[in-house]
Amino acid sequence: MPPTGRTLPSLLARNAADRPDEPALSWRAPDGGWTTLTWSRVRDRVAELAGGYAALGVGPGDHVLLMMGNRPEHWLSDLALVHAGAVPTAVYDTAAPEQVAHIARHSRARLAVVGDAGAAAAWEDLLADPGVPLAALVVVDGADPGRGHTDYASLAAAPAGTAFDRRRDLTPDDLLTVVYTSGTTGDPKGVAVTHREVLANATALDASVELPEHPDHVCYLPLAHIAERMLGLYLPVFRASHVWMCDDLQDLPAVLRHVRPPQFFGVPRVWEKFASALRAELARLPEEERAAVDAATAVAAEHVAHRERGGEVPAALAERFERARAEVLLPLLAGVGLDRVTWAASASAPMPLDVVRFWAGFGVVVMDAWGLTESVGVATVNSPATGFRLGSVGRPIASVRVRVADDGEVWLRGESVFGGYLGPDGSVRPATDAGGWFATGDIGRLDEDGYLWITDRKKELIVTSQGKNVAPAPVENALKEHPIVGQAYVHGDRRPYLVALLVPDRETLPVWAASRGIDTGGDWEALVAHPEVAAEAERAVAAANARFSRAERVRRHRLLPGEWGPDTGELTPSLKLRRRVVRERYADALAELYGD
Repeated sequence: MPPTGRTLPSLLARNAADRPDEPALSWRAPDGGWTTLTWSRVRDRVAELAGGYAALGVGPGDHVLLMMGNRPEHWLSDLALVHAGAVPTAVYDTAAPEQVAHIARHSRARLAVVGDAGAAAAWEDLLADPGVPLAALVVVDGADPGRGHTDYASLAAAPAGTAFDRRRDLTPDDLLTVVYTSGTTGDPKGVAVTHREVLANATALDASVELPEHPDHVCYLPLAHIAERMLGLYLPVFRASHVWMCDDLQDLPAVLRHVRPPQFFGVPRVWEKFASALRAELARLPEEERAAVDAATAVAAEHVAHRERGGEVPAALAERFERARAEVLLPLLAGVGLDRVTWAASASAPMPLDVVRFWAGFGVVVMDAWGLTESVGVATVNSPATGFRLGSVGRPIASVRVRVADDGEVWLRGESVFGGYLGPDGSVRPATDAGGWFATGDIGRLDEDGYLWITDRKKELIVTSQGKNVAPAPVENALKEHPIVGQAYVHGDRRPYLVALLVPDRETLPVWAASRGIDTGGDWEALVAHPEVAAEAERAVAAANARFSRAERVRRHRLLPGEWGPDTGELTPSLKLRRRVVRERYADALAELYGD
């Protein structure tokens, strides 16, 4: 039977039968060691949990919300609820209370499962809200029955009954999950996704990427995001691979060094942070060692350039690359856990080309991919197996067709494009035109070789007061090419010219300052305000401006001392820039840049 004719539970049954003793899921225990479940033990644990959730009244078609971060209870519960016939939805653990309330009300969820008593606070009032059908709140750590909590540990004590067997009633066209968009603007929308659509995407992506049998995957991005749902949950079940949970982004470098996975997916901000850390480490090397690294990276970059053009790598160059890789590059990559990576990828936002080139100098080709929640993850991909163009987002996977409209908007159709949005009445409302095409809202172009190049979001295009259309992402990426600039926001809608807010890079700015004898005694704000730093920022803006037309140039800018992140609200949980939040939060600074 083809994968698209199956369901996720049928693949778990296959894995437990064919690979019962292979590792499936690992997580760090309180003592710092690792706990691992095999595929047969995953099946048994999922069966137990399916019974536990059924005992709480969860039935076929019921929606259940999970807000637990990247921990084993989340991963296992997700599968257990599917086996019980329910529809799980992951909620970002950084979601504001009003977002939690919107999702609970809109999804008509009967049950929510949260990580601890602190997280439960945002849900407790919803239990008594007549507009929300939430009937129970399961808490993993620190459950308090006096606050209406059900202890997660009690789920294993419930008899499995027939709940686990409900998987046999599932069809490929049943809902597998609802993924709520992260809400860069407006309320999140519920993207309804079926088993067939997920497995169509998994089949096509698997054919585009060459990986070893039973590959390791580090699961660290939010499971509420379609990228990690595909890479960290659905694809591992499809491939029978080994998932390593990382619940704290600060632990990612240590987990990567431990696992040394053959694949690694990072949104651009993650690749930028790793590049900044590695640049700072290289800057501290003695001159002789740094010269050896520079020579090795030049060889690697030349090697990647030959591969990118699709030509045969000359034997002499291949030999020099292998020597440089073994003697210089791999030891450095081992320090960040990327020495065994054969498929490195990025998506979610445009990748700065200087970051791509930096990693290419280490022989790591970061393959840009592109997709949306509505395309069930990846729609186009660069691949060592099928070809790549650095700077593009690759070619369509087999389950998707792509076309570009006259106004530059990219449209999609295909087997792995979603069926529609969940309505508040539980129905699924189609979002495609009569021909089955979905308007993505992204602006791009297809080149003569079929590679897609994304320039920006249609709704994020800046229209200046002179009527010039400017895509902010390329300008922001050009600004970030300077080592001391970590983050950038370009503004100018209905204004006569562009201005920018710049956030210095916390890894590279101190190294840059030390090399110039600048010492502010560890005072970060004093360093950001230092005249030499301001002068360097001016040079960074000038260098970026030299690449653009007059309408696309930044006229004025401001350095900000605070780093943007999900916790402070300027980035989504998947590390995309929330332009509206930045615009509103720094309205006074932007007004001053225009002399208002």
